[in-house]
Amino acid sequence: MTAATRFRAVAVGCSAGGLEALRQLLAPLPREFPLPVVVVAHMAPDGGSLLAELLESVCRLSVAEAEEKAKALPGHVYVAPPGYHLLVEEDETFSLSVDEKVCNVRPSIDVLFQSAADTWGCGLIGVVLTGANSDGTAGLRAIRQMGGYCLVQDPTQAFADTMPRSAIDAGLADCVLPLAALAGQLMALAPPQPRRGGR
Repeated sequence: MTAATRFRAVAVGCSAGGLEALRQLLAPLPREFPLPVVVVAHMAPDGGSLLAELLESVCRLSVAEAEEKAKALPGHVYVAPPGYHLLVEEDETFSLSVDEKVCNVRPSIDVLFQSAADTWGCGLIGVVLTGANSDGTAGLRAIRQMGGYCLVQDPTQAFADTMPRSAIDAGLADCVLPLAALAGQLMALAPPQPRRGGR
């Protein structure tokens, strides 16, 4: 199976500075992007989340908060609701948890990445963006162990460099790119789409 055909999903994690990073990552993706994109962004648990609405306004993909038992579908972006860990089950549906915080946060990037790696195995692309703690490093390790692909934002250009540096220092980055190049890399890794009929 080649790199261009094996991937089945994308999991993204970010913290401080994450909204702008997500806008730049997701806005260029085409409406027919053939993979589901699942996002954990650290946020205040008590204020409600406008993240999905803000991303929807700049994305061609459909964006929504992940809901219990909803299936991860291609061409959609799913955002973890505030205050809940987001997990992916074996049947590619979501579950929400209020278990203990991980890295002092809930939702946790590690929790998403680890469950998504169990589900999609070598078909998962993990993306670590800007952030001010080490959440995501253990999750990338799980993705790497399952044969997935680990993509990390260049920390020298990140709003907060701790999270991407932690992943890089742990030796878990298959590719380190500036934010502006990440969407193009995702499109290059995604399975090719069949040509539509017509003249």
